[in-house]
Amino acid sequence: MVTSSRSTAVNAQPRYSMNRLLFIFVTFGSLAPAAHLGHSWGIREPWQAKYLQHMRRSPVEKGPPGETQDKVPLVVTNRCDSTIWPAIYTQNGTGPGIGGFELAPGTNRTLWVAGDWAGRVWGRTNCTVDSNTCVCETGTCGTTLDCTGTGELPATLAEFHLAGGKDGMQTFYDISLVDGYNLPMGINYIPAENTSYIPPNLTNCACIATAGWLYSQANTGTFSGNSSYPIPLESQVTNARVENWCPWPNLLSPPIKPGDGIYPYPDDNLQRPVFSPCKSTCAVTNTDEACCMNKFHDPNVCKPSSYSKRIKAICPDAYSFAFDDSASTFIVPKGGGWEVVLCPPGRSTNILRQLGKELSEIASGGKLSKRSRMLLQNVTYVEADKGSASTMKASQGLTVALLASLVGLLVMS
Repeated sequence: MVTSSRSTAVNAQPRYSMNRLLFIFVTFGSLAPAAHLGHSWGIREPWQAKYLQHMRRSPVEKGPPGETQDKVPLVVTNRCDSTIWPAIYTQNGTGPGIGGFELAPGTNRTLWVAGDWAGRVWGRTNCTVDSNTCVCETGTCGTTLDCTGTGELPATLAEFHLAGGKDGMQTFYDISLVDGYNLPMGINYIPAENTSYIPPNLTNCACIATAGWLYSQANTGTFSGNSSYPIPLESQVTNARVENWCPWPNLLSPPIKPGDGIYPYPDDNLQRPVFSPCKSTCAVTNTDEACCMNKFHDPNVCKPSSYSKRIKAICPDAYSFAFDDSASTFIVPKGGGWEVVLCPPGRSTNILRQLGKELSEIASGGKLSKRSRMLLQNVTYVEADKGSASTMKASQGLTVALLASLVGLLVMS
């Protein structure tokens, strides 16, 4: 899937910050009781900087965590068909003590972060490495193997904030494609003693948008769960459709047109390579409208681009644009660890739409009722149509559920 090692051209960074995970704390601040922040939002100030004023801050430490700190496992697994160079960036708290390394196919590496860690993990591809110098086709972070900053676009991101919410007792995480896509990715939850009751079909998400990596069409699956708790999957996309989902102008390295453009060959009819990284519309155009900046920094004004709509259809659980937060963010009680899987087998998941009610139950109350656990084992319930797969419907469903939880708590208090 990934070609041989070679250097990369440096892409210009967009004005829009890459981490939508941070935005969720402000968005859900007035909805989820445990995540309430109680602060207004300034549309002219970059949202990440605004969020950093209100998050529970811990000094950024390279790590790894010391003996007196919580130690949370962070496993990175390479299931691609070639070597990948994972990268890790710490935005808050104590990181794993390393920012990047080489990972052969079929292997994994276990790292440790502290319970206050917030950061991201991504995969760098087609890297040329010489000692600690590392330059890659996608995801490169300067010229170093051990990253100290964010990577170049495009790159599929796994984003985490382990101590979210008002009391720092929730974990927020997501797979983000807001700034582009380079590799299939999955996130698997490693339960702790206090979270062993959380079923894997509420936590183990995946985005597979690369031709040849999709399993055959299926409604549910157990590739990252277990037979007791079937995971809802995206069931319509085919490998042929995945091959051409990226809009032509967004391709990182579009194939050369036959005849050098003399004859009008339709772009979508050209054979694309299997490894076909895609930049977001924001990264391509760098406009306020595409990046949801300035006067467009408003969910009622900024709308998904063609890129966002296409990737959301293929990866329903992934962030597709700035205001896709409530249809793309997972919230679970604090505790447990995480495995980031590069090139996971199977299909993209559809957890947030299909099981949004149960996820909001976890987010707002920190536990699941016996009835909910029984429903999560019922294939018919898991597969049942919960409404339109559009971002708007998914967003409304989770928002209503969170509001209902808030009203319930207010009534009881």
